[in-house]
Amino acid sequence: MIQAKALKPEEHFIDEEPYYEAIGEEIEVFLAAYQQQIPILLKGPTGCGKTRFMEHMAWRLKKPLITVSCHDDLTASDLVGRFLVSGGETQWVDGPLARAVRHGAICYLDEIVEARKDTTVVIHPLADDRRVLPMEKVGELLEATNDFCLAISYNPGYQSVLKDLKQSTRQRFVALEFDYPSSELETRIISNETGIDEDMASRLVKFAHMTRNLKGSGLEEGASTRLLVHAAKLIKAGISPVTACHTAISQALTDDAEMLSAVNELSSSLF
Repeated sequence: MIQAKALKPEEHFIDEEPYYEAIGEEIEVFLAAYQQQIPILLKGPTGCGKTRFMEHMAWRLKKPLITVSCHDDLTASDLVGRFLVSGGETQWVDGPLARAVRHGAICYLDEIVEARKDTTVVIHPLADDRRVLPMEKVGELLEATNDFCLAISYNPGYQSVLKDLKQSTRQRFVALEFDYPSSELETRIISNETGIDEDMASRLVKFAHMTRNLKGSGLEEGASTRLLVHAAKLIKAGISPVTACHTAISQALTDDAEMLSAVNELSSSLF
């Protein structure tokens, strides 16, 4: 067997500080958990800043960050690794989780409950005192270095009973709960991220709160901070606020004609 060359962990380093505004003590708790080698669970709605927070912490700790966006077809082999045939030879290629363990990186499994059930079983030995990754296909028990950190995230408000974290998984983690920032802080974030004036950013935030109040009454989710940033960037580029809200927010939230019309009326009332 020939081991294939894995991606260098340096390729995952974040050189410039990602802009992040703390909404609580999440930075201090993360740092303490990292020092004590406790894995971290991020809970919160989509687009509220969980991924940006992970990028900020990787930059702060000066550690490489390997992010995996989980999905229905993600298997344990996708994370750990597999044998591949290249040039007539069979090669073992580490998956992203194995690379993170081997090189002492931060591995962030985004929306973990979207992955297949066998995926969560694989991370259990890494998420307790053992801190090991069994690699059965190559007969190796990979021990995590002191620098390795495991973080996962999910959106508890969006998941069904069939797509939820088991207690055997969640009780291995320190949990950080995220939510959308206060109106003042969210306004500042949008203005800093896009360069639009605070008055326009404030009106976008007000529109977002209107859509969030419709959650469960026609909308599965309200407008996220991420969508507000998208709309603000379009406005900064010269698109009218009404059109920016329609294309970057309303259309992203729903395909239902009646609800789409209602959301667009809300934006027209503000811009």
